[in-house]
Amino acid sequence: MEPVWNLSNRRLTQVAYGIRGLAKWLPLQAGRTLTLLADPAVADSEAVDQVSANAAWAGRSVERLVLNGPGTLESVTELAQRLRHSELVLAVGGGTLLDQAKLAVLMSAAPVVRDRLAVRHRSGLVLLPAEAEPRIPVVTVPTTVGTGSELSGGACLSGPQGKRLVLGNGLQPDVAVLDPVATRTLPAELLAEGVLEVFFRVAGMYVGDPQDLPAEDAFALTLLERLVVLGAELASVRRAGEAPGDSLRLQIAKLSGVSHSQWFNLGRDPCACKGWYLANELSTGLGLRKMTAAAAVLPPLWQRIVDGDDRWGSAHRLRRLWETVNLAHGRELPADPAEGVAELLDGWLIERGIDATVERTDRIARSTMRAWGDGLPTLGALTLADVRHVMAEAVRQPQLATP
Repeated sequence: MEPVWNLSNRRLTQVAYGIRGLAKWLPLQAGRTLTLLADPAVADSEAVDQVSANAAWAGRSVERLVLNGPGTLESVTELAQRLRHSELVLAVGGGTLLDQAKLAVLMSAAPVVRDRLAVRHRSGLVLLPAEAEPRIPVVTVPTTVGTGSELSGGACLSGPQGKRLVLGNGLQPDVAVLDPVATRTLPAELLAEGVLEVFFRVAGMYVGDPQDLPAEDAFALTLLERLVVLGAELASVRRAGEAPGDSLRLQIAKLSGVSHSQWFNLGRDPCACKGWYLANELSTGLGLRKMTAAAAVLPPLWQRIVDGDDRWGSAHRLRRLWETVNLAHGRELPADPAEGVAELLDGWLIERGIDATVERTDRIARSTMRAWGDGLPTLGALTLADVRHVMAEAVRQPQLATP
């Protein structure tokens, strides 16, 4: 295995547990103004009020901007223009807003970013130039869990052909602030989907690369073990009709961010999580939430791996992972990973029943291959027939009405 080193000049994102930490960090930064970007759903929330109060205490004047929409090249370009004279950007919101903030700040400093994003090509993956660096600090305060955008060097960008995955060292935020007050408005259903999103990502990378990497494997299995415990705890709270407490939400938020740590995937194939590409296209094509699509895809994808198709992942590593999950779950799940994960998702109260006609599923499968396959490294040797098979198993065919 060739050595992999992090040669970026950017530091890894610092993490503050608690919004009050901003009052200590902000006075150490240059400038006197701060641009606060917020999701409409949290623009008047306690989290935004606390951020503003800490900024004022630190002697910062605050300009508030409320962002709406999925984040397209046009809207990010417009935001980049508005941020040209900003001295610091603080984003409070879900993954979509955090992605827009990171892209806009980087674009305002490095016009080459927009040039790269504007290039028309079929690939869903865009790699930004290593020399593209932001000129001002970016602070992220996530109000959702799962994406881990607050700690990652990646972002999603919406476009005519669906969402593209944008990767670049310059997208790494300077500081991520995790505070349970920020997720108090998050519905319990979406909190559960956040647990699944981290599980889906970490398990996909672990199973999708056949290499045994003792240190990285141990980190990944430990994180998955803890996720299973928290997922069961959250499901119990939901069944009781109660609201998830601050401690539970903060624990989930911590794992969401830390799952992007380089220690989990150092030396792994960066395209190992094949299910991500299918879920991305299926959710876009059917207008679903991403984790509804991921939950539908996971059992049939794992079945292909169990059946020995190593282009999707390693059966040996999947069984090892499932043993860890089963032990952590407390209540025995089916020994077969594909059957077991379906039962696990149902136990977590995750919606995974989706409908699509054969024709629509075929169109989505073709768009998946166009963006991520047919010679691109993301789907590797997988063919249209392979993708179509998993998607067909993931959806239900709508019943025709009888005359």
